[in-house]
Amino acid sequence: MNDAAHEGGFSTRAIHAGEETDPATRAHATPIYQTATFAFETGAEKEATVDAAMAWEPRSFFYTRTSNPTTDALEEKVAALEGAEAAVACASGMAAVANTIFSLLREGDHCVASEDVFIITRFFLDDVCARKGIEVCRVDVTDLDAVQAALRPETKALFVESLSNPHMWLADVPALAGIAHGAGATLVVDNTFLSPAVFRPLEHGADLVLHSATKYLGGHGDTVCGVVAGSTQLIDPIRYELDALGAAVSPFNSWLIARGLRTLPMRMEAHSRNALALAQFLDGRPEVRFVNYPGLPGHPAHEAAARQLSRGYGGMMAIRLQGGEEQMYAFTDALQMCAIAVSLGDLKTLVYPMPKRDNLIRVSVGCEDIEDLLADFELGLAAARG
Repeated sequence: MNDAAHEGGFSTRAIHAGEETDPATRAHATPIYQTATFAFETGAEKEATVDAAMAWEPRSFFYTRTSNPTTDALEEKVAALEGAEAAVACASGMAAVANTIFSLLREGDHCVASEDVFIITRFFLDDVCARKGIEVCRVDVTDLDAVQAALRPETKALFVESLSNPHMWLADVPALAGIAHGAGATLVVDNTFLSPAVFRPLEHGADLVLHSATKYLGGHGDTVCGVVAGSTQLIDPIRYELDALGAAVSPFNSWLIARGLRTLPMRMEAHSRNALALAQFLDGRPEVRFVNYPGLPGHPAHEAAARQLSRGYGGMMAIRLQGGEEQMYAFTDALQMCAIAVSLGDLKTLVYPMPKRDNLIRVSVGCEDIEDLLADFELGLAAARG
């Protein structure tokens, strides 16, 4: 990796890391190397390149499933933003989760994981891992005593979300790192809800950080990708898993995520500013039972959030209205600007009603003008009142 990729402030790295003038054409923007294979002048050159690529040496290209120049540029940028030695990109956030866990655990191993996680992560941990002979114990990771009690001699990994999906509980990453390392386990943090612009888990003791790059890293809701960052020693086995299981990201998707990352600091500032204003607007409203947002003093982990989060509190919150399912749907269906959708991290505000989670509403706050956003939520609250 180019050492210069890690120089400068966060915004400078978001723009410049992994980016250089294309040596073949002098193109200023990173090209999309939309190719399956790469050609060689000689058979010996092919053999040397394949050997280098399979040893995970950067800039060794023979087949895009294994490595690609556009994806390399993305990986270099992500590593620079996370303060990591290396990063690897893959087809989706769940590919990042699954292949990270499979790189760390084998049949007979044990993993401690958060009780409150993304539903497909829960399916993977509770079902897929069990069928592979990997036992997963899920606990409330905000209860450090419960985490400590769940550890066993065969525990190899502790998996948490920095801000949990969907309830927005904040993990105490420094404390969890101490617990994991005391047991000889690897701490893996899914940082999708916060992004490195707000929180960088590796700086707080985590061993690996992963993202559904589909969300804030891409930021525009137009592609699917996953990334993992950490030490080269931990990333190379993940590369092996991804390559063997065919979970490569397409060059075009890598290009879209890298382009999105250039504006990540500006977007996250707007997401955080709007989310705090919206949370304050909703907090204490008679139509609202509670608002879970780490920027509010009433959030149980607000003090920890103020210590851990470097640039605002992010754009994610969870709310629950007074009443039940009827009021929840009346609220979401009355919104004119905010879309009902299952994803998050988009420039546009998205709401996700969850009747199976006791009518919780997950809100991904976008970058619209705050006056327009508050007016739209006022429409929803009026409908919920009936």
